[in-house]
Amino acid sequence: MSIAEELQQELMRVRREAIELHSADQVQEAIAKLAFAVTEAYSGKVPVMLTVMNGGMIFAAELVKRLDIPLEMDYLHASRYLGETSGGDVEWIVTPNASLAGRDVLIVDDILDVGTTLLSIIDACKAQGAASVKTCVLVDKQHDRKAKPGLKADFTALDAADYYLFGMGMDYKGFWRNAPGIYAVKEH
Repeated sequence: MSIAEELQQELMRVRREAIELHSADQVQEAIAKLAFAVTEAYSGKVPVMLTVMNGGMIFAAELVKRLDIPLEMDYLHASRYLGETSGGDVEWIVTPNASLAGRDVLIVDDILDVGTTLLSIIDACKAQGAASVKTCVLVDKQHDRKAKPGLKADFTALDAADYYLFGMGMDYKGFWRNAPGIYAVKEH
């Protein structure tokens, strides 16, 4: 069996055995509610929405089409994972092009796990002179390993138990970001 065939078999097994934590409909409903809160919070402002790649892109696409405010969109790529299943140091791959000086910044990401990457991004935005920096995540993973005790995003769509998650932007070894719900990898 080739390496590609082995990988495909593993990926299909992971998807087939996964535990569905939030269905596609539940995810869409939670994003719609979250969009209302974000729209309300930024009423009268013109924020810069920074999507954290690659994980945040699917969530950001679903969120932004529901926001009834003028905003500028940009992205950045900072990661502790880089295709691995456990994190290391934060590595900056792409920085935003938009000027953040004096701007209200909304950082959009797929998950708040430990929070090291998100805290690093917040600090970078503040260092560039952002007037305000708020965070918006699809999922807050529930555990006691946060980078700072009590760390929470300003806007959170859903909570999830402390599993290895995939779907809606979150990946399993770089794959299954496209799964429409939020799934936990079944432990073997």
